[in-house]
Amino acid sequence: MEADARLGSILHADLDAFYASVEQRDDPRLRGRPVIVGGGVVLAGSYEARARGVRTAMGGRQALRLCPDAIVVPPRFDAYVAASRAVFAIFHDTTPLVQALSIDEAFLDVSGLRRLRGPSLPIARELRERVRRDVGLPISVGIARTPYLAKVASALAKPDGLLAVPLDGELAFLHALPVERLWGVGDVTAGKLHAARLRTVADVARLTPGELSAIVGKAAGHHLHALASGHDPRRVQTSTGRRSIGAQHALGRGRSFAEADLALLALCDKVGRRLRRAGRTAATVTVRLRFGDFRTSTSSRTLPRPTESTSAISDVARGLLHARRAEIERDGITLVGVALSGLDGHGAQLALPLEGEADPALDATLDRVAERFGTSAVRRGSHVGRRQERRSPIE
Repeated sequence: MEADARLGSILHADLDAFYASVEQRDDPRLRGRPVIVGGGVVLAGSYEARARGVRTAMGGRQALRLCPDAIVVPPRFDAYVAASRAVFAIFHDTTPLVQALSIDEAFLDVSGLRRLRGPSLPIARELRERVRRDVGLPISVGIARTPYLAKVASALAKPDGLLAVPLDGELAFLHALPVERLWGVGDVTAGKLHAARLRTVADVARLTPGELSAIVGKAAGHHLHALASGHDPRRVQTSTGRRSIGAQHALGRGRSFAEADLALLALCDKVGRRLRRAGRTAATVTVRLRFGDFRTSTSSRTLPRPTESTSAISDVARGLLHARRAEIERDGITLVGVALSGLDGHGAQLALPLEGEADPALDATLDRVAERFGTSAVRRGSHVGRRQERRSPIE
């Protein structure tokens, strides 16, 4: 118990190979076999498939070249949503302080449970046992003082493991990691750090913020130095946080309807990614317009049920824009904006896709591509060859 008392109180719980694990749970013939969920693009792979080099967002043909004996199954999103709801019910039964990050992972703050249920380690063990027993899925959990360290610990605990970072061993744990484990370090930033002969987090921690900024830029330099030094000011945020997510785009003087439509699509892509990154769903879409004669217009529509789908958001937003087409063509348009409100936590309400929505896994795959390679790596066909415009957020 004394060792437990030296642990932090933040848990990062992450379901292992979620889609593939649900398929293996529901079909005993798939257990222990390499499983690929998806066809043209890999939406998920079992750990048996991952051991052969299969990765999420990989093309289906490439995946089968690497793992020709893989069993390819079509996605069943209703089963994944039901499993996620059951797991999040266990999260919320464990502690009221749950921050959903996606359909299959969350932070849990158990600091207020010490007097009632004891330290964090047995709480984490019980949570894993309940998910396995009640939902039938493997889950990895990291325990640490900060969300960042807890997330790193759960990744290192995979598959189906538990790893706790003791308070007096944080820097030893952190500094032994490769720089790629720092939050926000993708291939581009890792390349810059490697070019500067920085391989481990300890190498990064030895530099000053100014020296790091000269390598990766000012904002990233200060961010990485803080993480490498064990500083992470973030706390577990429940769904009582921000009430809206939005962005706007200044078009210039009297642009056309077609240009406004293209800009709106780009904004929907942006706010959709931000919505999913926050682990939220939205109930209401609002479109703001400023015409060439300086008039402004705001119109909204509430969806039949909350969504996180970029396709659903853009369909509603474009409908609102098209309703003002005659005014735009007559007076021109200088600004377009879109905002999402009625936000709810992912774990509290995981909706099935509305009829006509894109698959949620496609959104997730595109998000991962954008996060790794930048937002310009994947663009709508209508935007190819067009200049990227600057956008400013609506708070």
